[in-house]
Amino acid sequence: MAFNVAEFRSNMIGDGARPNLFTVSLVFPTIAENGVSAGTKSQFMIKSSQLPGSSVGTVPVYYFGRELKFAGNRTFADWTVNIINDEDFVIRNSLETWMNALNSHQTNVRSATAVQPSTYTSEATVQQYGKSGNELKNYKFVGMFPIDISPIDLDWGSNDSIEEYSVTFAYQYWTSTTTS
Repeated sequence: MAFNVAEFRSNMIGDGARPNLFTVSLVFPTIAENGVSAGTKSQFMIKSSQLPGSSVGTVPVYYFGRELKFAGNRTFADWTVNIINDEDFVIRNSLETWMNALNSHQTNVRSATAVQPSTYTSEATVQQYGKSGNELKNYKFVGMFPIDISPIDLDWGSNDSIEEYSVTFAYQYWTSTTTS
């Protein structure tokens, strides 16, 4: 096949999807302090994220010395967001209280209000938009909870910058506008 720019161009729908046209909405469980405010603010302060992936494992079975592969179970990798920090720390404080309810700093136990998964898990949504503002894709993370909050670097030489940190979540599975 010969190189054909016009053919390539005709197959690029909408000039390609752009990675900067997205929003992320976190829903905080009731065990997270100021969770409603943090959830509302997350749409504006989450600077980067990913559309999720998934993997299907393989089950090898040997037959007369030959390996046959069968489809295994689906797994979902952890999901990370990068958050811009402002001076009220509302998102970070909510995340810290959420994680503290899962396992406290001092006593190494779970809060009595976070015993059941329904009380400590929540959900998040990632929406990808087209250049005209229309929603192209929507992912919902189900059964999510934070497993890592990164440190915030402080530096006397960091002028004209805003603090950022990342948060990694474990979740049970995701759904999208193209899955059931």
